[in-house]
Amino acid sequence: MPLFQYRVRDRNGKVISSSIEADSIAQVRDALWQRNLFIVDIRPPARGLRADIKIPGLDSGKPGLKNLSIFSRQMATMVNAGVPLVQSLAVMQRQVDHSGLANILKDVRGQVESGQSFSEALAKHPKVFNRLYLNLVRAGEASGNLDSVLDRISTFLEKELALRGKIRSAMTYPVIVFVFAIAITYFLLTTIVPQFANILTQLGASLPALTLGLIAVSNFLRHELLLLVLIIAALVVAYTLYYRTPQGRHVIDAFKLRIPLFGSLLKRTAIATFARTFSLLLTSGVNVIESLDITRGSANNAIVEETIENTKYAVMGGDQMSNSLVSSKLFPPMVISMIAIGEETGALDAMLAKVADFYEREVDEAVEGLTAAIEPIMIIFLGVVVGLIVAGMFLPMFAIIGQLSKGG
Repeated sequence: MPLFQYRVRDRNGKVISSSIEADSIAQVRDALWQRNLFIVDIRPPARGLRADIKIPGLDSGKPGLKNLSIFSRQMATMVNAGVPLVQSLAVMQRQVDHSGLANILKDVRGQVESGQSFSEALAKHPKVFNRLYLNLVRAGEASGNLDSVLDRISTFLEKELALRGKIRSAMTYPVIVFVFAIAITYFLLTTIVPQFANILTQLGASLPALTLGLIAVSNFLRHELLLLVLIIAALVVAYTLYYRTPQGRHVIDAFKLRIPLFGSLLKRTAIATFARTFSLLLTSGVNVIESLDITRGSANNAIVEETIENTKYAVMGGDQMSNSLVSSKLFPPMVISMIAIGEETGALDAMLAKVADFYEREVDEAVEGLTAAIEPIMIIFLGVVVGLIVAGMFLPMFAIIGQLSKGG
């Protein structure tokens, strides 16, 4: 449907510029008259290729953090400049590169035009705009600082994106090395080991336990690969089903936090995310109880969620948040002390922001340390695997050579 731009005057004489979808100028004129608006001018859509035409199927999935961050930043700029919300959404609908987000914004704009608030329209798309986003927008609307809140959301999403990128970069190297190690091991066991086994069998050599084990593993990989795939698939399914249970999620998430190297990184990331999210909510005007509840929902770890949940109930009972966190093994004394100072001085949001900044730097250091530690570990792992295979194949050869030398 074509998009018409128009300018009208309301009952107070204020000029309003916006846009509306319609089949013709007459339909636009009738719609504006029904709203008791005096029409200044109506501009039909430009001829040629429309800027909002998207290639079907391209970027039609869920928009990522980067898309939402850019959208929030540009919306904040337009709202701050005094551009009406409906017109801002129309501009963003035509401008965003993600077709899925463009379709969502089209629906949001229609809801706002029909009289709903911005937060109510966004709430129709919970898979894209989560509870944190919706509550922040709602707080911005209530306080009249929607542009500032959207700008804070964009900054928050950028920091969240950067934090995830650091963790992803820390995991990429070991995963790649591990995959290569598995591929090399599979090649050696299914290609090289069988050839050596045939030679040793023809020579009638006495095979040690290591060699017999390698041959057994080689035969299993060559002839029972489908069974191995089924076993791995069954383990993955069992893990997934167990993790979906409350007990399983609690056990697995607790184990994650205790893993050497990785556990420390996950704990620091959890503290940084908690502090940044909680600070953003408090700064935007969301009350403490609601902020704790929303922060708990974005923790992605059962132990962290349980800690925040207990803290929320303690605050509801009249206790200070810092007193509840003392019994937690997740938050270090320094964090608890800063939260206590923030509660006493009334600057809890500022203290939490400082905690988030500190632990985001801690995450950077943890990522560097993890990368430096994993590299020699993976090299040693690969060396041990290849060394065992080489030893298992050449030990019988050395025994045969020794027997031939004695016989000679």
